[in-house]
Amino acid sequence: MKITKKHRQPPKGAPRWMVTFSDLITLVLVFFILLFSMSQIDLIKFQALADSMRDKQFLDFYPSIVPLEGEGESEQEENNESAQSLDDLLAEVQSYLDDNGLNNVIVANRTERGVVLVLQEQALFQSGEAEILNESNAFLDKVGAMLGEMPNLVKVEGHTDNRPITTERYPSNWELSAARAGSVIRYLIENFQLDSTRFIAVGYGETRPIVPNNSEENWQKNRRVEIVISDPKYNANEIADK
Repeated sequence: MKITKKHRQPPKGAPRWMVTFSDLITLVLVFFILLFSMSQIDLIKFQALADSMRDKQFLDFYPSIVPLEGEGESEQEENNESAQSLDDLLAEVQSYLDDNGLNNVIVANRTERGVVLVLQEQALFQSGEAEILNESNAFLDKVGAMLGEMPNLVKVEGHTDNRPITTERYPSNWELSAARAGSVIRYLIENFQLDSTRFIAVGYGETRPIVPNNSEENWQKNRRVEIVISDPKYNANEIADK
C-alpha cells in the first residue's frame, strides 16, 4: 500500500516576523515624530514668556516657596533689631520715670502692639480740658526726642471715665478724648518736626475702661491718654484696628 504524504498548508497572512518588524518600524516612526513635535517652539509664545520673566511679572504673582539665600536671615535680623529697639526704648522710659518719680501717674509697658505709655489725666491736663499743662512738657519732650530717632508709627488714644460731660467746647466725652489725643500729637509734631503721617489720633471716650467705673480712684485711672509706639510689623491700618 502506497503512503501518500500530506503537504502542510502554509499559514494564511503575513509571516510572523514581518508583523513584529512592522510594529517596530511603527514605534520608531512615532518616537521620531514625537521628538520632532517637541522640538518645535512657538516663537511668539516663547517671546511673551521671556518678556514677562524679564519684567518679573511671573515671579511677582508666583513667588518661589523657597526663600532666596540670605533672605530669611536678613528678615529675622531686622525683626530682632526692631524688637531690641523697642526694648531699649522701654528701658529708657522706665529709667526716666524712676528718676523723676512719675511712676504713680505714668506707666510704661511692652505689649504685642509695641511700647505703650499710659498717662493719667493729671499728668497732662486739667479736668475737663485738652490743653497740655506746662509741667508735662518735660516728659513729652523725652518722648519726642526718642521718636525722632526711630521710624515707628505712633497711635495716641484718648480715654475718659463714664461720667458725662457737657461744655461749650466738649459736648461729650467723645470730643474731649479725641481733642486730648490730638493735643499730644500736635505737641510732638510741632516741637520735634516729626512726620505727621506717622501718627494716628483716636478718641475712645468711655468705651474702653481699664477698671470698673465705680469709684473716684477708678475714674481717675480710666481718664488717660495712651501713646502706642508700634511694633514695625504692623502697618497703619492694623494699628488703627488695635
